[in-house]
Amino acid sequence: MISSILIREFTYAGAMNRVYHTNKGQGLPSHQHENNHAVACYAGSCLVRVKGKEYTMTKVSQPLDLPANEPHEIEALEDGTVFVNIFAEGKY
Repeated sequence: MISSILIREFTYAGAMNRVYHTNKGQGLPSHQHENNHAVACYAGSCLVRVKGKEYTMTKVSQPLDLPANEPHEIEALEDGTVFVNIFAEGKY
């Protein structure tokens, strides 16, 4: 997988939002965080792998909670995919 570049990062109401614009095969290779966070897909589609399961997400999918200290990865399934990682206040 080709690592995505962070396009935009902003805080709203204390929550950190990290926005990624990706093409097919790009994403975030396996990693983990000390705190849980949510991932949402806003355009295109992406595959999220966590705890031995795979979840395909699109703009109509509910955000997915990724547990603390659990390796996970996010991969774009098509060009023009946009996904956002959302961290609770002070938990990024």
